[in-house]
Amino acid sequence: MKVLFVNSVCDYGSTGKIVRDLANGLKKEGHEVLICYGRHQAKEDTDTFYIGDKLTTYSHVFMTRVFNRHGLHSNRATQKLIEKIETFNPDVIHLHNLHGYYLNVEMLFEALKTFKGKIYWTFHDCWPISGSSAYFDYHGCKTWDEGCVECNSTRDYPEALVFKRQKKNFLWKKKAFSGLDNLTLVTPSYWLKELLAKSFLAQYPCEVIHNGINTNLFKPTYDAELTKKYENKLVLLGVASIWEQRKGLNDFIKLSTMISDNYKIVLIGLTEEQKKSLPTAIDGVLRTDSAEQLAAYYTLSHRFINPTYEDNYPTTNIEALCCHTPVIAYDTGGNKEVSIKPFMTIVPQGDLEAIVHELNSNKNISFDHFDSQSHDSHTFVSNTLKLYQR
Repeated sequence: MKVLFVNSVCDYGSTGKIVRDLANGLKKEGHEVLICYGRHQAKEDTDTFYIGDKLTTYSHVFMTRVFNRHGLHSNRATQKLIEKIETFNPDVIHLHNLHGYYLNVEMLFEALKTFKGKIYWTFHDCWPISGSSAYFDYHGCKTWDEGCVECNSTRDYPEALVFKRQKKNFLWKKKAFSGLDNLTLVTPSYWLKELLAKSFLAQYPCEVIHNGINTNLFKPTYDAELTKKYENKLVLLGVASIWEQRKGLNDFIKLSTMISDNYKIVLIGLTEEQKKSLPTAIDGVLRTDSAEQLAAYYTLSHRFINPTYEDNYPTTNIEALCCHTPVIAYDTGGNKEVSIKPFMTIVPQGDLEAIVHELNSNKNISFDHFDSQSHDSHTFVSNTLKLYQR
């Protein structure tokens, strides 16, 4: 079987790693794979096809920032992708993130309507059903299924600074994404599946496949230097690829004023500017793509805290658990679906007192009976392959 993947990135960020894990897993099973992507050079060129260029990306960013036309540019890159689909001639096309300043999504879907094989589309956020932003929970949007006519979130990714055209965006998506007889939607969480069932995409079948991680990398990993650095502290860890308000950055800053000196908050994934602006009670670490370094931080930590206000099925929770670190997370998106007692505790959004209470409970949690293999990427790949073969 020949499988072609489309995603904004390859090897980077959660979706880039997910796509690479899928491709590698399928290849081991004897299938032929190709990852087509448009942003940031992949770590490995194996089985990849890069369709983007910086000039095209910058132009797309400009048209998004000024005119809110995200997903309607990068025609040359999109034509490269369409031609590659024709020459590779896959049995399966598996779409992932189509936003990211690298594709004319409308143009791509017009071409996909002539494709005779199977098409799967994994949703990692809500951009395809939104008039503007990738998530709308944070702003309490109640009209997202009507096109977000009165939108408060055009300053969120993908950011629009001048014109608001949420209704037009909603209508072109509704038209472009309709009318495919061979499309199946995939979500990592039941939470997102329920949202899609309320959208114009309810016309398509939808399957839930929980994301997996590489448990050969994310496992208890000890770093002597880190252990020495924090030997007198209980580390409370936060990890994000991009730290912003919806990820709970301000909540960590508030939390730092509510906990005793026995604790030290460490945040990974910050920019230089964010790192400099942190209070002294928080240690900032720049973004890293080293799984080994992340695993060492997870293992070192007393608790992994995930105060996100918008998320789908956070793999950081799973990474922490597989490194035998208990998790405290907000009741957001698919967080509950990861929750395994007693290893993970869910608290109401914004309830920092509940986090402090959980920390003060002094629970001693043993991971002797934790099943990391149930979260392994092999299970994820196997479930995806079963879906392809139906």
